[in-house]
Amino acid sequence: MPARAAPTPASGHLSGRALLRGLWVLTKPRVVQLIVFCALIGMLLALPAWPNAQQWARIAIAAGGIWLLASAAAVFNCVIERQIDARMQRTAARPTAQGTVASGLAITVGLLMAAAGGLLLWLCINPLTACLTLATLLGYSVVYTVWLKRATEQNIVIGGASGAMPPVLGWAAMQGTVGPEAWLMFLIIFIWTPPHFWALALYRVEDYRRAGLPMLPVTHGRAYTTRHVLIYTVALWAISLLPLLQGMSGLGYGLVACVCGAVFCAYAWRLHQHYSDALAKRTFRWSLWHLTALFAALMLDHYGLLI
Repeated sequence: MPARAAPTPASGHLSGRALLRGLWVLTKPRVVQLIVFCALIGMLLALPAWPNAQQWARIAIAAGGIWLLASAAAVFNCVIERQIDARMQRTAARPTAQGTVASGLAITVGLLMAAAGGLLLWLCINPLTACLTLATLLGYSVVYTVWLKRATEQNIVIGGASGAMPPVLGWAAMQGTVGPEAWLMFLIIFIWTPPHFWALALYRVEDYRRAGLPMLPVTHGRAYTTRHVLIYTVALWAISLLPLLQGMSGLGYGLVACVCGAVFCAYAWRLHQHYSDALAKRTFRWSLWHLTALFAALMLDHYGLLI
């Protein structure tokens, strides 16, 4: 007879180090890292000159508060989707999906992180940043995770608004208001989000089908999805040039945006014409480099470090 798999240990039977590691995984550290990076760029672009010591302290506090709230949102997402995660190969190893971290413990940790982050931003930064960040948490954890993700194949398009907020949060942290430059950075991430996630959904389509989630490749098929990846990527290329046209950045950023946008469009065109899972994976990975390069170029150009 085949050997039975060992039962998955409950959180109460995990060592302290293993439990902390499991909770750390639930915060989705790589995703949150990109969120904090984009918020940091928003903070730096909100300042007319290189930050002084006092401003760096404010940036560190704001980044810490945003990190706490973004991590809490990730934990809540993992708890809410634990049954869906268990059916998907990509997420089946998450501690909430395996039951190695109890949902009650995860929720408690998430609430503590959210409270700490909200208080830190409210008391040490400003109420606007605290309220916007808390609204972003609710938008992701409740509106997107609980409702949109299951309700419509446009879940990523509509829900992308929450993921596009980090530079707005960063700008508000330094200025106490939200300027048009912040909303322009928001727009770039908002348009970037659908092709980024659809590329992932294309090569993980069976995961989403098993989970019963109406992602675009599941509801409308591969050809329809790759066509929309191409449409959004071309739109993103044009929108990424708006900071140059608006006077927010210079030619250095414009050159980076042109080159990175062209590469992303080339990936999207090839994906539409000659689809393969391997190409979809490369497109997804390039989308991460593309957004990172755009925001790094915005920051470097702002301080005169590009041509």
